[in-house]
Amino acid sequence: EVQLVESGGGLVQAGESLRLSCVTSGFTFGDYTFGWFRQAPGKEREGVACIGNSDATFTRYPESYSESVKGRFTISADNAKHTVYLQMNTLKPEDTATYYCAAVFRGPCPVVVSMRSQTALNGMDYWGQGTQVTVSS
Repeated sequence: EVQLVESGGGLVQAGESLRLSCVTSGFTFGDYTFGWFRQAPGKEREGVACIGNSDATFTRYPESYSESVKGRFTISADNAKHTVYLQMNTLKPEDTATYYCAAVFRGPCPVVVSMRSQTALNGMDYWGQGTQVTVSS
């Protein structure tokens, strides 16, 4: 059974940090590209960060970020733990959203991070259930 389980969300003040985790199982971690997406109430789901893997060393695709989070968020992965992380620094109220981890078989990161709405839902193979991040001003 494929599972992506996010954790680490919460309520923080603007300027603070959070680290999200996505623990995966049920598929070959090294064959997949991983994206973090977010969806705020009334807004479309959007890609924010991606890390790609066409082999076991995550060297094929460099990480990609949306402009809104570039320089503040960092995506990383631990092959041994089959886990993907999103370190979020200098959080802003506009970062408030439900954050989702998703995986696609060897997808290119520039494409993944640009996915929106139904394109994202259709384009990724697996999704987690989401974790809520709320940033107060």
